[in-house]
Amino acid sequence: MQEILSMTLMILGAVLMFLASLGILRFPDLYMRISAATKASTLGVGFCLMSLAIHFNELGIISRALATISFVAVTSPVAAHLISRSAYLTGTPLWKNSITDELKENMQKIDSSSMDPNED
Repeated sequence: MQEILSMTLMILGAVLMFLASLGILRFPDLYMRISAATKASTLGVGFCLMSLAIHFNELGIISRALATISFVAVTSPVAAHLISRSAYLTGTPLWKNSITDELKENMQKIDSSSMDPNED
C-alpha cells in the first residue's frame, strides 16, 4: 500500500510539473505563464516530495520534505507576484485578448488620490 501511494503521488507530481512546463510554452503572455508555472509546479514539487517522504518513511527525510514543501509553498507565490508586478510596472503588455486590467484600475485610483490637493 505504501509503494502504491508513493508511486501515485510521484506520477501526479510529475504530471503537474509537465503541465506547468506546457503552460510556460503555450500561454500567450508573461502573466499567464507565471501563473501556470507557479501553481502547477508548486503542487507538483509538493506531491513529489510527499512521495519521497512516504517511500523512505524516515523521520529525517519526512521532516526535510515537509520543510521544503512549506518553503516552496510560501516563496513561489510571493516570488511570482513580485515578478508579475515588476513586469507590469515596467510596461510588459498584457495579452491582447485580456478582458480586465484590475491593477490598472487600482493604480489609477492611487494616482488620483495622491494628487488630491484637498488632502491633509
